[in-house]
Amino acid sequence: MTLPMVVPDQDLPPRVRIHEVGARDGLQNEKATVPTEVKAEFVRRLADAGLTTIEATSFVHPKWVPQLADAEQLFPRISDLPVDLPVLVPNERGLDRALALGARRVAVFASATESFAKANLNRTVDEALAMFEPVVGRAKAEGGHVRGYLSMCFGDPWEGAVPVAQVVRVCRALVDMGCDELSLGDTIGVATPGHVSALLTELNEAGVPTASLGVHFHDTYGQALANTLAALRHGVTTVDASAGGLGGCPFAKSATGNLATEDLVWMLQGLGIDTGVDLGRLVATSVWMADHLGRPSPSRTVRALSHQEQ
Repeated sequence: MTLPMVVPDQDLPPRVRIHEVGARDGLQNEKATVPTEVKAEFVRRLADAGLTTIEATSFVHPKWVPQLADAEQLFPRISDLPVDLPVLVPNERGLDRALALGARRVAVFASATESFAKANLNRTVDEALAMFEPVVGRAKAEGGHVRGYLSMCFGDPWEGAVPVAQVVRVCRALVDMGCDELSLGDTIGVATPGHVSALLTELNEAGVPTASLGVHFHDTYGQALANTLAALRHGVTTVDASAGGLGGCPFAKSATGNLATEDLVWMLQGLGIDTGVDLGRLVATSVWMADHLGRPSPSRTVRALSHQEQ
């Protein structure tokens, strides 16, 4: 296929690393539990499509996220893949479980707002940060790589607008405790491009380098790609996305799906930005997973390309 036509933009990065979250952030929001063998095949197909960072699962208590209760069974089935397989760890117990299986890329999940910290972690923002400090410290001591997720960076369903300075404070705390990378989450999808640029600028002024930042947009108001483009213009080269647009947020009911990886790849290909991803294989993978879930993919690119092939 000769489309999209490639028209490079010299003001954008030449390469973007996609942090694929469909197998964790996507599947954790499914009402039905996906069998372990299907999850493993999903990760393998994503790797075969060229994705090099695939968030595999979460070592959270099964009571809170029953869809990922099989973390111990899943991780050994995919650990031989030649890709990065980060996992979410909510606390030291989760870290113990992950380290025991050989995981060396972990993520912690913080909040920029008190309301979401209470809903998601049953703690204040500062109490959550205190809980993460030994987790990050131990992971680093083991030679691991730590990503800090920060949710509600652009708006909160209970508190409304979130001051940029408030987000910067928590980001700075995560960096200071040793996080190698931060993912700025638009958990309910309310960000707009100017807001994205303002937050990135303020983070730089607070000493957080762009190279350590990734962005995680939801498409609730159709702004995810526009917001991604704003981040790329600022120099961000890590973008979170979910194959087929899977996912939302179990603790924020107004959140819809993540930015679809296929929609992101289509835009990046048109801009001449390298991702290493084979779009055809990725679309086939999302169609396969949609069949397992019993519903069509919400990704517009998946729908357009899979329809052409019928």
